[in-house]
Formats: sequence, C-alpha cells, structure tokens
Amino acid sequence: MRGVGLSRAAISVVNALPLGVGAALAIDWPARVTATLDRASLTRRPPSVRPRSSSTPIVRVAATAAQHRFGAAGQLSLTVGSTIPARRGLKSSSAVGSAVVQATARAAGHEPSPDAIARLVAEVGRSSGQSATGAFDDALAGAVGGGVVTDNRTDRCLRRFDPGPDLAAVLWIPARRHPPSPAVVSRFRRRARLARRAVDAATDGDWRSAMLANSELVESVMGYRYGALRDAALRAGALAAGVSGLGPTFAAVVPAARSRVVLRALPPGSGVRRTVPLFRAPRRTEGGR
Repeated sequence: MRGVGLSRAAISVVNALPLGVGAALAIDWPARVTATLDRASLTRRPPSVRPRSSSTPIVRVAATAAQHRFGAAGQLSLTVGSTIPARRGLKSSSAVGSAVVQATARAAGHEPSPDAIARLVAEVGRSSGQSATGAFDDALAGAVGGGVVTDNRTDRCLRRFDPGPDLAAVLWIPARRHPPSPAVVSRFRRRARLARRAVDAATDGDWRSAMLANSELVESVMGYRYGALRDAALRAGALAAGVSGLGPTFAAVVPAARSRVVLRALPPGSGVRRTVPLFRAPRRTEGGR
C-alpha cells in the first residue's frame, strides 16, 4: 500500500518559547513524502528512509508514531523529498514530520485531518526532545496554509487568519544553524513578560505588529542585529519583517509586485536570498475562527 504526504515550510509571526503561544504563516516551499507499506512482511525492522541523509530523528520517530496511531502494521519504507534547509528557522522538522505522518496514515488507508496530523507531530516533537513546545503552530500552518495562532501547551488553534492575496516571503537565509529549542527555552522564558506584546497583537489579529514585536525579542535573545535590515525591508515595501523561528533566517512579507525591490535590500554576498509565495489556506479546519 502506498501513500503520499505533503506539507509546507512556514515563517514565524510569534515564537512560542516564552509563553507557549505561537503564530506562523505558511509559505509555498513543500516537503513531500511517499510511504510504502508492505503488510505481508514478517520482519519488524524500523522504517527505512531514503535518501539516507533524510533519516533524521524526527522522521524516524514520526513514522513510528504514525504506524502505531493508524495501525500501519508491516514494513514501512519512506522516500523523503524536501529542500527546506534544516535548523534555519523555516520549520523544516514540522513540515517533514507532517508529511511523514500523512503519508504513513494514507498508506494504512486513513485520512486524518490536518489538525490531527499537526497534533501528532507536536506530540512527537515534545516526547523525542526535538522541540521544547512541540511547535504545533508551525505544523498546523504548514498543513493547512494561511496563518495560525495556537496555544502549544494544549495544541489548540486560537485563531486562523489570512494575510491577504498576492503576498510573498522574501527570505535571507544565512549558512549558520540555530541550536535546538530545548537548549534555549530557559533564556526565552526569562523574557516572558516582554513577549506579551507580540502574543496579544497576534490573538487580536494584528499579525504585522506581532511579527515586529516578536523579532525584537528573538533578536535580543539570540544576538541577531536585524534592526537596520528590518527598517530597510519596510522602506522597500515590506508589510512586516523579522527573524523567523530561532533564526538565522530573516523573512519579509511583501506584496508580490514589490518582492524584487525588497530582495535588493537584503545583505549582499553571504547567505541565500529567495522569494517564496505565501501558501494560502484552501479551506478552514476545526478549532479556528
């Protein structure tokens, strides 16, 4: 039996580490996973993963959890296709994990809702120690599209929002990688009071102000100096801009017609610069407004 899973990367509106409430916007940078389930196999080997470089802890643990959750008995083989860079703030683990869960469930004959997929990925992230909060916001945004505000302590969607048509994310992706979130969560929780402004703005629907306030906080905790870059992106026509996730990626949300102008405002030389359309939600899901 065979199943295909598809999810997408996302950029941060609010980082969930300080208060447990996060917000994210999906971008159209996909992760695709094909799962093949051999129910006739009598072996009980761990899931096989191709290419070998994609056999990461989140892929292996998500596949095993999905097999248990959806009764996918037999030998599971996965083929992972993703170019989302890992540990750069673009939610690669959530995107790939969601695609693994969806593909495995479909191979077993099930069609779980995006909410159910995102909750399982969040459970896996926490239980495996890969994520301090489970990143339910990242997984849900990548699964359903559009923007979401979630309580990652209860894996509940607080709000869905559509930032509007014809928007893109202009990205600057430096080569360095961020540390795992469990390694820095205590630093963020010491700043919980300062995170309230971003959380309140996001839950009120003001995602632009939320993104700015969040970026100021994350930059101060992680040591990024993106203030001048944010100002340059906004002057060039961005609606909002800031660090995504734990960085080092810098993301600006822009009208598609202004994307080239904002690209030229990004630092020259080091890092990857690219434009990716936002991925808008095709339909509503449970738990949103």
